[in-house]
Amino acid sequence: MTQRTLIILKPDCMEKKLVGTVIQRFQNAGLDIVACKMAKLEESVLEEHYAHIVGKPYYPPLLDFMRRRSVILMVLEGDEAVSRVRNIIGPTNSAQAPAGTVRGDFGLNQRENIVHASDSEENAKIEIARFFKDGELF
Repeated sequence: MTQRTLIILKPDCMEKKLVGTVIQRFQNAGLDIVACKMAKLEESVLEEHYAHIVGKPYYPPLLDFMRRRSVILMVLEGDEAVSRVRNIIGPTNSAQAPAGTVRGDFGLNQRENIVHASDSEENAKIEIARFFKDGELF
């Protein structure tokens, strides 16, 4: 089943100059880029995106991290894209991610883990709409 999923190449990915390496892994897996742009994320967008963790002690440092510099926002498309991308990037906590996954190879911890990816098809649709207008999807 063809799906779309949101990807955010986080500030640590940008700082480590891993953008091309990470994108190559998605393309090598046969996923297509159907939208891509660079943005400096506003606090209001981040508050909406991370509304499910407001009040947690790690929320303020996460906002600071995500606002540290610009990010790359992408929408990938392909068969079972959500689960395939999650397998490529590995678990959220980089310390628990196996070698060969993006987070296992390049991430530091739960926050500085190189990439955000939608965790379900339903959330992918919500997240894509949050960051992209209809005319920006190809």
